[in-house]
Amino acid sequence: MLTDELKARIREAYTAIIEHKSLKPRWGQRQMIAEIANTLSRIPPVEGLGSGSPAVCVIEAGTGTGKTIAYAVAAIPMAQALNKRLVVATATIALQEQFVNKDLPDIRDSSGLDFSFALAKGRRRYVCLSKLDRLMGQGQGESDLLPLYPDEVAAPLQAEALPVYTAMLDALGRGQWDGDRDNWPDNIAEDVWYGATTDHSQCSGRRCPNISQCSFYRAREELQSADIIVTNHDLTLADLALGGGAILSPPEDSIYVFDEGHHLPDKALSHFASFCRLHTTLQWLRDSEKLLQQAAPALGVLEQLQRPLQSLPLTMSEAADSLQVAEQLVATLFEDADVDASRDDQQLRLEHGQVPAALIPVATTISAQFDKLVSGLSRMEVHLEEALEDDFAGLDKADIETWHINIGGMLGRAEGALALWREYAVTGEGETPPKARWITLLNSGSQFGFELRCSPVLAADILQDCLWSRAAGVVVTSATITALNSFERFMLHSGAPRDATYKVVASPFNYANATFCVPAMDSDPGDAQAHTDALIAMLPQLLDPQEGSLVLFSSRRQMLEVYQGLSGDFGERILMQGDYSKQEIMRRHRECIDSGRGSVIFGLASFAEGVDLPGDYCRHVVIAKIPFAVPNSPLEAALAEWVEAQGRNAFMEISVPDAALRLVQASGRLLRTEEDTGRVTLMDRRILTRRYGSAILDSLPPFKRQLG
Repeated sequence: MLTDELKARIREAYTAIIEHKSLKPRWGQRQMIAEIANTLSRIPPVEGLGSGSPAVCVIEAGTGTGKTIAYAVAAIPMAQALNKRLVVATATIALQEQFVNKDLPDIRDSSGLDFSFALAKGRRRYVCLSKLDRLMGQGQGESDLLPLYPDEVAAPLQAEALPVYTAMLDALGRGQWDGDRDNWPDNIAEDVWYGATTDHSQCSGRRCPNISQCSFYRAREELQSADIIVTNHDLTLADLALGGGAILSPPEDSIYVFDEGHHLPDKALSHFASFCRLHTTLQWLRDSEKLLQQAAPALGVLEQLQRPLQSLPLTMSEAADSLQVAEQLVATLFEDADVDASRDDQQLRLEHGQVPAALIPVATTISAQFDKLVSGLSRMEVHLEEALEDDFAGLDKADIETWHINIGGMLGRAEGALALWREYAVTGEGETPPKARWITLLNSGSQFGFELRCSPVLAADILQDCLWSRAAGVVVTSATITALNSFERFMLHSGAPRDATYKVVASPFNYANATFCVPAMDSDPGDAQAHTDALIAMLPQLLDPQEGSLVLFSSRRQMLEVYQGLSGDFGERILMQGDYSKQEIMRRHRECIDSGRGSVIFGLASFAEGVDLPGDYCRHVVIAKIPFAVPNSPLEAALAEWVEAQGRNAFMEISVPDAALRLVQASGRLLRTEEDTGRVTLMDRRILTRRYGSAILDSLPPFKRQLG
């Protein structure tokens, strides 16, 4: 309940921040504070006694609203009053670090609010001391650990890894490092770091002999007493996928704020998708079979392990044989299918998500075999955990720990494979919406292999089960959530309750200071070559050589062709994505502008969002064409197929809203402060000539228009 006392506390905190930081009160900011506070007031003081309306608030807050202050000032007092933990999830680590290192300390210092906060990271961000001990303890660094995913991250060279691992142990021993990768003073190669860290499947948790010194658990202890947990979308969804409360606080005891929340549906899909690479999984099974055979004598004193040690190698051998059969069958499917031979990694999408009849029996057999593996490995893991606590187990604790890590790794990978094969052991008929299933022929040099994938096409059911129906309260905010001036797209993809609070808070920026232009052209992107030629001819006239400009492409191929077609002084001013890292491009661009020279960035989708180039750094944004999605995405193709099967228009329902949202995001690169001015130029006349164009045009910010 939103009491008068709580209202006053929120108002006083906001006023104090405004005065302390010499800011101007913003109407949109106040609207946002009120909407969040009123929504969270629906959270019942006692679980189960709610009013029926969900405490879910979805707010599109235009650029410059100051949404961080708004949701913090509203949500922190509400969470404290309701005795809930506030979990703030950002889309990227960079935003997460800014919130922890700058925003929250500023708000605490200036608002009068008293709160504590902690940063939550996953296990993979921390060194595993047990693994580090194993890596260094035998044979001068030769590990007796089985690589978990050698097909994804190769084992590091000993000459490269050993000095790093030695330095890590030394720094930990001296108390000069806390085990957090982000706090290590030097860059660490991915393969070197991966070898010294772990995931939940290989972690023995409280039974680990190194638990008192564990960097991850030390960091996790800080979360237990913090009022606010700051993390990212990935870790939040990983926690929810594990049932909630595994790393963060339980959903029922949490109020979530998803900043940059338009990413939430796609992030959720990635966490609930499954895959299996046939050849490397087959090789992993062969290696694991040998390792378990070697384990039998070593673990002979642990009586409970004898049965699985005898039966599991045979199951692994049978599963490997079945995978070989599956490989031959999948190869046949590719021979009979129409695939794009021009791609290195060719894809075969299963129409309507339906598994070919010939593959179902094989998948059913493999699923049953991996089910046996998971069951047996689970029992082994439990017995090894018990042995870690038993001082009279009859086996050296270091050996038990090594085998626990190996068995945990096997279990994690077996569970991943089981999830995939269960999805291919069914026809897929009758799924609403269907799941996307596709097979990729991986071509790496002379190595070929097949990868099977399955993913939901919408996150609606997933988020309903693990978030909307369980969390005490949820706030989703971003500068771009609506598409075509509607929240329908977000509701379709995320499953957010229709009776939640939905609000658009306008940006304080004066869009009349900027112009949206569509120049006269003789071609549109429907004729790709003519459109590319037009860009090459027109860009030198459109772009001021003394300005900072950003040119955004939907196609890497077109970007390269335009770049190659431009020569002379103009071409020398271009910084193209792919030539340098994103950070280096931004640095060089700013350096050019600061020195009084013009600079042009050529970028793809990653430069259309999250790029902040205020003032002179960007006076002109050129968008090559309306950013319709590339039609070869299996997820998007499966979703469109489902919509069409219902007699609806997938292009108008899916493609056009998605493109409108991306165009708004791209246009948002221009005005970054209230004083900014400039132009957005769209080199695509379809926005004027096609019937969907007016809807997209009307969804853009209220720029002045110059439509040639």
